[in-house]
Amino acid sequence: MYKRPLALAMAVGSVTQSAGAAGFIDDSQLLLSLRNNYFTTDNRESRDKIGNAAYTGQNKEWGQGFVLNYLSGYTPGTVGFGVDALGTLGIKLDGGGRAGKAGVTRTPGQLFPLESDNSAVDEYSRVGLTGKVRYSKTELRVGTLQTKLPILLSNDGRLLPQTYEGYQITSKDIDNLTLVGGLIEHAVGRSSTNDTGLAVSGGTQQSNKFTYAGGDWSVTKQLTAQYYYGKLEDYYTQQFGGLVHVLPIGDNQSLKTDLRYFRTASDGANDSAAGRADGYIGKGYASTPGKIDSRVWSAAFTYSIGANAFMLGHQRLSGGSGFFQVSQDSLPNEGAGPGSYYLLTDRQISSFIRAGEHTSFGQYTYDFAGLGIPGLKAGVIYLKGDNISTASGGSQKEWERDTSLDYVIQSGALKGLGFAVRHGSLRSEATNNLDQTRLIMNYTVALF
Repeated sequence: MYKRPLALAMAVGSVTQSAGAAGFIDDSQLLLSLRNNYFTTDNRESRDKIGNAAYTGQNKEWGQGFVLNYLSGYTPGTVGFGVDALGTLGIKLDGGGRAGKAGVTRTPGQLFPLESDNSAVDEYSRVGLTGKVRYSKTELRVGTLQTKLPILLSNDGRLLPQTYEGYQITSKDIDNLTLVGGLIEHAVGRSSTNDTGLAVSGGTQQSNKFTYAGGDWSVTKQLTAQYYYGKLEDYYTQQFGGLVHVLPIGDNQSLKTDLRYFRTASDGANDSAAGRADGYIGKGYASTPGKIDSRVWSAAFTYSIGANAFMLGHQRLSGGSGFFQVSQDSLPNEGAGPGSYYLLTDRQISSFIRAGEHTSFGQYTYDFAGLGIPGLKAGVIYLKGDNISTASGGSQKEWERDTSLDYVIQSGALKGLGFAVRHGSLRSEATNNLDQTRLIMNYTVALF
């Protein structure tokens, strides 16, 4: 699969034998994470608003995921070496697509890769290796990566996590400043076993070069500033700026302000008509068909008092297209879906990222620890988007309502076992109306 991490892992093994492996072994961890997911998606229409054939009825899927994560320590010395390993296994317990009416084609859903006949596989697995080198407070990682950055955010919302293959260096040598840079060459989707090149939603040609750099600056204990730059060769360049401020008001009260801005512009082949004709295109409406060009700003304010949190916010897209980041969902592969988006509107069903879309949203969450039930939390969010651009010159609108209930056992033999119920409803003039329910169980145990 990806050869460079294996070579580095072999080199690390040689180093640990010759230099002593006290830190490498003594500081290592082996974690086993179990995730059981049951998804039902009710596609409420037989044909969507833009004329594409759609599945009628319900997709029902049930699966069990296993993630074995080995994290080594570092070899002694000024420069320390280590290696991590990630092994994953997904097992189908039921479903993978069910016809709602006689004669309707069985359509796969969200959890599993596909067989050649378009049915869900019974199981799928993969292994990833990451070599790492540490000097002072700077670390280089090579191989399998799970990035948590505004311009590249790995999705971990299914049975198995999405991963990338490449290089990343992170430095915390300067107080209050974290600097990050890297190069990504391949991706493995959350419901896939194969690595692919990189693209955007709608793109059918692969790029193998996503470069990025940026950092987080803790200006004060209450204020954090962010800036990141990313470039997916032949698709887009993207800049992100963000500010997060938490203002203590009084006992058990605070006001959090979260400001975010993305500027995304076409790059290379996507910037030319010939390149777009070859498949370096973005999905959805664009003033120049297929060309990436957008600005997104958002502001959210969260008032917390005791166990209650109230959030109000607004997000606005402008420019010639919708919002894009790295995604493999239009490439011919086995279930390699998009990553998550670092947007306050990226929710259970929709992300509210269509061209021209204006979205207002409100959320309420409650922590039942305030009533003497620690580990139990509930929440509801409502989002309303309008002003969606269309080829006819008109506009469309949509809304989504999500509710959640989470509980994590706080003590005893099953401490840490978590249960979650999610239900979302989407009503849209731009795509299918959907209802979706998710039942999730999570448990992580340290084997050593």
